Amino acid sequence: MRSGSDYSVQQADRNQLTHTGGIFAMDAPGHRQTATDRQRVMDGLIRRTMAVNRHEMRALGWAFSYFFALLCSYYIIRPMRDEMGIAGGVEHLQWMFSGTFLAMLAVVPFFGWVTRRWATRQFLPCIYYLFIANLLIFYVLFQSHLTHAYVARAFFIWVSVYNLFIVSVFWSFMADTFSNEQAKRLFGVIAAGGTAGALAGPLFTAVLVVHVGPVNLLPVSAALLAWTVVCIHRLIAWKQSAATAGPAAGAVRDRAETDPPVEKAMDGSIFAGVGLVLRSPYLAGICLLIVLFSSLATFLYFQQAQIVRDSFEDPATRTAVFAAMDFSVNAITLFFQVFLTGRIIKKIGMGWTLALIPLLLMIGFLGLGFAPVLTVIVVVQVLRRSGNYAVMRPAREMLYVVLTREEKYKAKNFIDTVVYRGGDALSAWVYTGLQGAGLAASRIALAAVPLAGIWALISFKLGKRQERMARSAANPPPDPKGEFHHD
Repeated sequence: MRSGSDYSVQQADRNQLTHTGGIFAMDAPGHRQTATDRQRVMDGLIRRTMAVNRHEMRALGWAFSYFFALLCSYYIIRPMRDEMGIAGGVEHLQWMFSGTFLAMLAVVPFFGWVTRRWATRQFLPCIYYLFIANLLIFYVLFQSHLTHAYVARAFFIWVSVYNLFIVSVFWSFMADTFSNEQAKRLFGVIAAGGTAGALAGPLFTAVLVVHVGPVNLLPVSAALLAWTVVCIHRLIAWKQSAATAGPAAGAVRDRAETDPPVEKAMDGSIFAGVGLVLRSPYLAGICLLIVLFSSLATFLYFQQAQIVRDSFEDPATRTAVFAAMDFSVNAITLFFQVFLTGRIIKKIGMGWTLALIPLLLMIGFLGLGFAPVLTVIVVVQVLRRSGNYAVMRPAREMLYVVLTREEKYKAKNFIDTVVYRGGDALSAWVYTGLQGAGLAASRIALAAVPLAGIWALISFKLGKRQERMARSAANPPPDPKGEFHHD
């Protein structure tokens, strides 16, 4: 049986015709190119630009659309969250980060209970319906002009929970839908869907916020979130049809099929994700990676909030600045995700791909150490976030592809929410403590340089471990009973 990585390369090369620049090409004297021949040419072009099989195009399109709507919805309200953080008081940011962490502690057992009670096709749409309702509730609260500071802080905490949770669930679903080999080829393109949505979201905000006000954008965000439910149903249908059709439809998996069918709910307690992490050095390593990633991102966020606050007095101007930064990040990211992410991972491997951004961030913190000004923080944040979205985030999500379904949903959700926001909360208090001790922003930036180095080392080792696990899953040794081990 041929592996999925071949994706019909040899057959396409034998059948593909030479393109001459006109509508038709000639594969023999006097023979015009047929519709089938033109389709082969198009398939070859798609294979060369995005490394995607024809049978994967439908699923790739729905996944792209899903992530587009998801991040467009979020990025419409993200600048509002950043402005609410300032409106709630920069001096209170550490309390809002702590509140976010406590909210995450409540969300994780709820998610564990949901996954234990309902199947994937049932609980995924319900999660998005719940967040749509939350958006509409905040819309009503802001329209009613209740105590603004408290609503602003609640909105900041809610969005900080919402964005991590929905993106974590999205990538859990992607890791459960595609194989490791498919993930290496397709996750960059899927991530580009999110980047396109993240481009559109802040563009809508920057253009409309001055005319209609931030609050009236909340229903727009909710409508986009509703479209993701349609995409979820279509992807589940594709996965089930591919599994039924077998290898001919591209359903070949390159790892042992030990996961239960998608129709069944997952076993385990509501706190199963915690136990899975404690029993697995691999998952514990991912936890440490996430803590360092979130901690350094929080350091930069605090410096960004302080510098932007000191640079601009008008809240609408600050919101526009945040939206412009978001737009710049995603404009830089999009090209790399569509055409280069998969090739970068293939060229330098998972280890160096995961280590690349923290190595570059060491240089960024050095720059802030010597010049903590608006221009430098904008450049560092834009390059860090675009590098994370274009390269590190798709590679980081591939760490979960080699795991079981319960680990993909429960352990991953625990790591992406509680561990992530726990790192946020801890680093927020550390940053505040360093400020209280009299350290200037430049000194704090220099102190972050060795942390970025440790992050790079851990990322490199985890990437190498993932590659070994993927090879082991693709070629599992038989046990004495003739069964297969699953790493």
